[in-house]
Amino acid sequence: MIIAIDGPAGSGKSSTAKAVAAELGFRHLDSGALYRAITWAALEADLPVEEWMQLDARTLDSLDVRSIPAPYRFDVAVRGRIVGDEIRSPEVNAHVSRMAAIPAVREWLLGALREAGRSGQLVADGRDIGTVVFPDADLKLFLVCAPEERARRRLREQGITDDPADEVRREAARLQGRDEIDSGRAVAPLLPASDAVVIDTTELTFREQVDSIVELARSAGA
Repeated sequence: MIIAIDGPAGSGKSSTAKAVAAELGFRHLDSGALYRAITWAALEADLPVEEWMQLDARTLDSLDVRSIPAPYRFDVAVRGRIVGDEIRSPEVNAHVSRMAAIPAVREWLLGALREAGRSGQLVADGRDIGTVVFPDADLKLFLVCAPEERARRRLREQGITDDPADEVRREAARLQGRDEIDSGRAVAPLLPASDAVVIDTTELTFREQVDSIVELARSAGA
């Protein structure tokens, strides 16, 4: 069984997908982590941002970004080293949408993502999982959330807990800007699959998000 969870940045899809996978005993695949890892690797390799549109499979191969199966998850490695917080830096945040919009990058990663799904028992999250990567997924979800709440969640992830209004406004604007890029790109735009269940997480607790999806998954045969 494959469960696809899509949605914009800050909608809670990655943390929710991870918890759903744990509840079901499935493996979690964070496609965004792979895009972030490629972005980080390109920055570390000093590849000029203005030349990223010319990236080809050979150059992408040289960055050596890999998804490695682990218990209940897939780790992401760059040049043989498992990466974590470094791929969620402000610099990566500022450039990952540009990287994800490059057709050669999406094509390069598509095979890796589908390979991860061959064994099934997978919860994958991203922006085109249900529409492009796994169009035949057994269950498709699309999470949405008000921009201000998404901004607060992102700030909390960064350790900012007092939620100053100006910080929330700036982060909400940044997220909406990314939404426009992701939704307007020519290749695999951010949009719900026609058969996806849309869940608004704005007023839901994290536990409510997870429980609702686990219930849907079990109803679908998980």
